[in-house]
Amino acid sequence: MAPDTADDMRALREKVSELENELHRQRTERVAGEEIFRALADAAPVMIWVAGPDAMCTYFNQAWLEFRGRTMEEETGNGWIAGVHPDDRDLCLATYLKSFQARQRFRMEYRLQRGDGEYRWVEDTGVPRYEDGVFCGFMGSAADVSGRKSIAFSPDQEAVRIVFSLTERERQVLVLIAEGKSTKEAAARLGISYKTADSHRSRILEKLGVHETASMVRYAIRAGLIAP
Repeated sequence: MAPDTADDMRALREKVSELENELHRQRTERVAGEEIFRALADAAPVMIWVAGPDAMCTYFNQAWLEFRGRTMEEETGNGWIAGVHPDDRDLCLATYLKSFQARQRFRMEYRLQRGDGEYRWVEDTGVPRYEDGVFCGFMGSAADVSGRKSIAFSPDQEAVRIVFSLTERERQVLVLIAEGKSTKEAAARLGISYKTADSHRSRILEKLGVHETASMVRYAIRAGLIAP
């Protein structure tokens, strides 16, 4: 029995050693991968951000920090929110947090304060991140699009209030239709039946108090869901 026990213990120690070596290799590869990602992100001309599954931002690239004129420590967590224009903040946060809850990509435009104090329109796009099938947060990029925005434009707060009284699915249908998609195309994009999409469209019209697609589009524009 003793030799067998000794052999078993030796095999167990070897297995533990193999597991420790594998964990070390994975950690080393993960750190190296993160360093490569950050080097590439810092060289990118667009602003890039990363957030964890709790929606708190963990990283901003050099382009973002230079635009904002702030440090990584000031922007991470929810520090970046301080730079969003007060009139855009509620809509921006609602879109951001609802996308995290639904784990669905988003695209939105809002005004972000530059380091010199001027507010600039940025288009921000975020996509969910997964590692081995586990949701681990979002990654996104933002670009200054002030040149294509009307200087006088700002989201209409009443339109924002009404649009965000819609359900998340109704708002998704509204955005797709406002972007020119047919009800059939919206249904296909969202993976729902035409009947369900058409039902959502009818409820949207009812809740907005309008009767045609053109008015739906105007609401989406006034609420800042799509560019004018």
